[in-house]
Amino acid sequence: MTTDLTQRVAKKAAAGKQVAQRPATAAAPTLAQFVDSMRGEIARALPDHVSPDRIARIALTELRRVRHLPECTQASFGGALMTCAQLGLEPGGAIGEAYLVPFFNKKLRAYEVQLIIGYQGMIKLFWQHPLAAGLDAQTVYEADEFEYAYGLDPMLRHVPSLATDRGRPVAYYAVARLKNGGSAFVVLPPGDVERVRRRSKAADDGPWCTDYDAMAKKTGVRQLFKLLPKSTELAHAVAHDGTVRRDVSADGIDAAPDYIEGETVEADDEGADADEGGAQ
Repeated sequence: MTTDLTQRVAKKAAAGKQVAQRPATAAAPTLAQFVDSMRGEIARALPDHVSPDRIARIALTELRRVRHLPECTQASFGGALMTCAQLGLEPGGAIGEAYLVPFFNKKLRAYEVQLIIGYQGMIKLFWQHPLAAGLDAQTVYEADEFEYAYGLDPMLRHVPSLATDRGRPVAYYAVARLKNGGSAFVVLPPGDVERVRRRSKAADDGPWCTDYDAMAKKTGVRQLFKLLPKSTELAHAVAHDGTVRRDVSADGIDAAPDYIEGETVEADDEGADADEGGAQ
């Protein structure tokens, strides 16, 4: 028995020595460390009037604020951050220019960042076009005076009610004017907006829950942009809105982004069999 005990002690000591001699693997950097390492790339991508330190600070704030965001892949987080930097948009919900929404990719079994360009972001990019002369989006309520017509003689007239309670929304519209005298507008009933929301992968999460009115107006603005000349930045914003970008290089903004299938679920919910979301 003494011999067996001696052998077991010797074997355990040898195993411990082997473990101690095994080189330690470097821990994967956190997303906060990843953001800090990206400051140089962010600075090179940003317009001159936007501070890279501010973008990095906002990104770190979002990591602390948004549930599941710290669990997202570095590639998708970095891609979303680079898109915001290249478009000159702030990646946080406070201003409403862009939102970083965690999304669970069922194929990869991992969280990824879906970038949603906000209403304010779309408007900001529209004004960068040399022909831009005016852009507005409004919600129409039951008590308002409202009429419109399409065709050869288009017309839109909206007189908001001064009543304290204007009733429920009955329409959303966006209208734009150009310096060459051109103009265009789009009117969407609430049902059309709801169909867009339900097709969105973030239908029940993110800005559709926190800023529904702004997202409804943005839906009208997006439809309106199909009728208007777009700057390169605005075209990129429309292309990347609601997508996942995994290329953090500067050229990544010119590549076709990816629409992912999945939903916002817990990462360890292996048995989840929920419906696949569509793209907005």
